[in-house]
Amino acid sequence: MLIRDVRPWGGERSDVELSGDRIAAIRPHDPGAQPTGEVVEGRGRLLLPSFSDVHVHLDSTRIGLPFRPHTGGPGVWTMMLNDRRNWRTAEVPLEERVAGTLERMIARGTTRVRSYAQVDVDCKLEKFDAVLAAKEKFAGLADVQIMTFPQAGILREKGTVEYLEASLKAGAEVIGGIDPCSLDRDPKGHLDVVFGLAEKYQVEVDIHLHEPGHLGVFSTDLVLERTRALGMQGKVTMSHAYELGSVSESVSRRIIDDFAELDVAMATVAPPDRGQLSLVALTEAGVRVGLGEDGQRDYWSPYGNCDMLDRTWQLAFTNNFRRDELIEMSLAVATVGGASIMSHEVARLAGVADRPGLSAGDRADLLLVDGETPASAVMDRGTDRTVLHDGAVVADRLALVHR
Repeated sequence: MLIRDVRPWGGERSDVELSGDRIAAIRPHDPGAQPTGEVVEGRGRLLLPSFSDVHVHLDSTRIGLPFRPHTGGPGVWTMMLNDRRNWRTAEVPLEERVAGTLERMIARGTTRVRSYAQVDVDCKLEKFDAVLAAKEKFAGLADVQIMTFPQAGILREKGTVEYLEASLKAGAEVIGGIDPCSLDRDPKGHLDVVFGLAEKYQVEVDIHLHEPGHLGVFSTDLVLERTRALGMQGKVTMSHAYELGSVSESVSRRIIDDFAELDVAMATVAPPDRGQLSLVALTEAGVRVGLGEDGQRDYWSPYGNCDMLDRTWQLAFTNNFRRDELIEMSLAVATVGGASIMSHEVARLAGVADRPGLSAGDRADLLLVDGETPASAVMDRGTDRTVLHDGAVVADRLALVHR
């Protein structure tokens, strides 16, 4: 396949040759050439790595359903109970809305997804099974990792551990934890289960952390201790972690250095909170940082639209980025940054100015999108998009291409 007349990361017009699922060569565009074989017309569009959504709750989606006023109260437990009261009575079956949401994500340029799947004594494996069905349905169009996730905590309700283990036996690739101190109020017991199951089933860990200030730092330090003691470098992600940067500059620096040393990744959903660790400092330190959409128009929040280009705009906006270099860094985080969390075949970003993913030998998971520059594409969020996964076109103009 030849992708003709595109601008990799906004550079010079080029022709990109693919071989199987890899980029074989990138050459200056030759307008007089008469290529043979399959050709994708770039028409001068930008060429970027496709998006990686590494923090999404496909199991709670209401995308495509009538807009519903938000009824959740404050706090994780209250919001979880609101979801429990409502998720079974949605207008269409769960499996259908999960698949529909994943389809929209792919059509808008996301070909790598790490999705939470809630497992507890209420839903049991029902939500997990719906996410697994969507993963299998779109197996040729996107890579999907499923994280079994104890949204209601692990120790508060008897039987949760057994359901978590059942989901790991059924194919979950990551085990989640959540607010070890404030939700279960037993950080040792909570993390014993999470890391114990991770060791037993040889899966990665992703800790969902909403805890504030010093409490969040305390929980993070417990995770770092276990990561070091168990030799799980490169296998742990901290998600959200809204306030790890709120205690002091020295604590923030120490946490970032520990993340870099232990190869602990960070997944952000671009929140408005000002207590976060610096995205620039994390990237400069070589920490794997990825972006996600979180819940999408669900019982937790009315936000989200399956479009990671929109969420990239939000990442730049909430970080108060104005310079093109920093807006482009946001794109790098949303694309290759997340890919490096899902697969260590993808290198960590090597600083703010790094623009990887479009060299010979790189995987051909690609997005063509209209825009003058990468920064302008984030601002304008055009719809003239073509999406490739493993070297094949899977979507065009926001619709899947069935193969």
